[in-house]
Amino acid sequence: MRAWRGGTPLDLGPVRQQALLAALVLRPGVTVGPAELLDGVWGLEPPGTGGRVLPVYVHRLRKCLRAPGERTPDSVIGRTRGGYRFAVDGVRIDTARLAELAADATAAEEADEPAAAVESWSAALGLFHGEPLSGLPGPFAEGQRLRLTERRAAMLTRKARLQLGLGRYAETADELSAVLAVEPLREPVGALLMRALQATGRRAEAIAVYGRIRDRLATDLGVEPGEELRRAHRAVLDDVLHPDFPG
Repeated sequence: MRAWRGGTPLDLGPVRQQALLAALVLRPGVTVGPAELLDGVWGLEPPGTGGRVLPVYVHRLRKCLRAPGERTPDSVIGRTRGGYRFAVDGVRIDTARLAELAADATAAEEADEPAAAVESWSAALGLFHGEPLSGLPGPFAEGQRLRLTERRAAMLTRKARLQLGLGRYAETADELSAVLAVEPLREPVGALLMRALQATGRRAEAIAVYGRIRDRLATDLGVEPGEELRRAHRAVLDDVLHPDFPG
């Protein structure tokens, strides 16, 4: 969790305080009640002081976020009758920018402009810096971490498919190899990587990718690869057996 005022990084305090900020920032303009904040940030281990901890944390966050000389009531975190609300006016939030770039990429795809779509997907993926909300505790942060991780994977696969259509095989293979090294059970990523490797003539590496994913699926989950990965495997094998007749 990181924040800046202008180009100056802000100290957001301990991780539980940051988790409270995330629970507000990721619901911009929405009033979140005290009980929902307590459940989302502390889960099954509520603080001994109960809801009385929230005003303390909010006060500290306001001090972190406000400009020098700004009065606390003018903070981006407002208090309403129903709870607390993060104001969006004049604030740039990465997830909002992510949505804008995703919309641009989708529009470019629908307009049959794959190069422009790839550029927008690249910009969107560039907003991620490691694991989303890394180190933040609580059920809300965990749920958002999973949601954003899945969203990143979906964006990556859409970008990779476009790049393959543009013939950018080596670049795509490098990017997908890096992802699969961290998330070895991503079958769609593995299938696209196999296609990229096959297109660059690295058939043995493509077959090895299939073997590694298959073994991990069997060991970790007790399942066989899905149809997309099996189809990519068959395509590589056909290419090996009949190199003069691709596809």
